[in-house]
Amino acid sequence: MKGIVFSEFTEMVEEKFSVEMLDEIIMESDLPSGGAYTTVGTYDHNEIIQLVSKLSEKTDIEVDELVFTFGLHLARRFSIKFTDFFNEASHLFDFMKSLDNHIHVEVLKLYPDAELPKFTFDDSDPECLIMEYTSERGFSTLAHGLIIGVAQYYNESIDIEVEHIEQNKHVLFKLNKK
Repeated sequence: MKGIVFSEFTEMVEEKFSVEMLDEIIMESDLPSGGAYTTVGTYDHNEIIQLVSKLSEKTDIEVDELVFTFGLHLARRFSIKFTDFFNEASHLFDFMKSLDNHIHVEVLKLYPDAELPKFTFDDSDPECLIMEYTSERGFSTLAHGLIIGVAQYYNESIDIEVEHIEQNKHVLFKLNKK
């Protein structure tokens, strides 16, 4: 997993909890990296799972809630760091449909070793976008938070139905305009 995800997670922990909390969860986890992340580095995704689990233990906040909140954080940060991608789309559905055939293509140019989730879409109904998410890492809750965060960026209200085909690894997101 790319270091930018880890760097943003540590930033979120500092913002929402404290630097001390970040230090504690790093010190109490068994991290091959030692918890030192660069945005361009590549790290085992199990490290972020350990960090989120440890944060959950310390805060009594469910892991899924923390991961969802992190998705919201990432959407906000990505809209600042990668403004062009957000400016190229005029609304949520267009942005989401650009993930695999544009955004992820550009990410892979910069980080050829990145292992990205795959998305397919059914946009036959203009009021509904069905997104099929597949990833061996199983971070569909993170994707859910990202989707909501992107909707917030475009100031759009949506309802999302989530259908787990294979727990967190293969999920259908049905986005309905309100």
